[in-house]
Amino acid sequence: MVKFIHTADWQLGMTRHFLAGEAQARFTDARIDSVRRIGALAAAEGCGFVVVCGDVFESNQVERRVVARAVEAMAETPHITFYLLAGNHDPLDAATVYESHTFTHHCPDNVVALASSKPVEVAPGVELVPAPWPTKHPLSDLVADACRRLSAANGAVRIVAGHGALDSMSPDRNDPAVVALEGLEALVSAGVIHYVALGDRHSTTDASGTGRIWYAGAPEPTNYDEIDPGNVLLVEVDSEDVRVERRRVGTWRFVDEERELTGDADIDDLGEWLSGLDNKGRTILKLSLIGQISLAQKARLDDLLEHNSDLLGALEIWERRSDLVVIPDEADVGALGLSGFAQEALNDLRALAGSGEQSVVASDALALLHRLGGARR
Repeated sequence: MVKFIHTADWQLGMTRHFLAGEAQARFTDARIDSVRRIGALAAAEGCGFVVVCGDVFESNQVERRVVARAVEAMAETPHITFYLLAGNHDPLDAATVYESHTFTHHCPDNVVALASSKPVEVAPGVELVPAPWPTKHPLSDLVADACRRLSAANGAVRIVAGHGALDSMSPDRNDPAVVALEGLEALVSAGVIHYVALGDRHSTTDASGTGRIWYAGAPEPTNYDEIDPGNVLLVEVDSEDVRVERRRVGTWRFVDEERELTGDADIDDLGEWLSGLDNKGRTILKLSLIGQISLAQKARLDDLLEHNSDLLGALEIWERRSDLVVIPDEADVGALGLSGFAQEALNDLRALAGSGEQSVVASDALALLHRLGGARR
């Protein structure tokens, strides 16, 4: 029985528009650190190799230092071989990162870029059948193409490494590159192949009733809609049996939260919930806020969100799913003590804040006015 780590979708060099300043640097560092953790896990579990099933890099145009740091991280476990498969983000086209000077000049002996679909002997009696992407838009099922020439295994253990959406999960059944699940299951049942390691889906997924076709998922999460990301798979397989275990390596997380705010008590509850979040520096939070609050309460809310945005990896307000109305009450207006043009502007903003396309901007302006008024006093 052969034991190895199945992983995919490292997307080293990924940037996120909602990460500012040093948060983006921490996000980038975490992805490189996950490579080290994967190597250390493989060593601790007695694995001989790691199969990375596509999208190792975010693109073929990643910065040189991302490539250099990646190969150095893999070199830290020299007795573990990393087999890298090109995916849709980093295909083997004319600009491929795998033929860049940085990669070829600094690539250690334990890192192998899979440049064709020719089977590779990765251990005695164990074949790896790769299906790398030659372009970003292949015109056929690359996994089926790689398997088409396979004959009976004759005692060898065969591991297929592929990337892409299975036809059973793809929203576009007409895409010529979708991977045909039925054909893979037939090959598994016939004993021609024994495990299919897939990439592209960032959620860890058992994709077949055979228990031998899996998506590892992304080792670090990349978005809010992923289900159970942050894992790699520890696989033990032979012709008779397979054991697959999820192992957590991710350190970041994406959280979306909806809150209804109708007064100070709700803002207090939100503050307590935010205070209770652990690992804030590696948490990316998207808030949906609905309800109706006063101007003074909006100022409290803004202070709360501003403070937590300094602590969290990122804090976003999901505008499309938010409907928070700010209605100044008489106490709000009286507390400002405005007159003349300032009072007229306040009245105009109050009218706009009630509804309409400019309500959000007007509410924010009122809240800022209240905060500035409070600071002046």
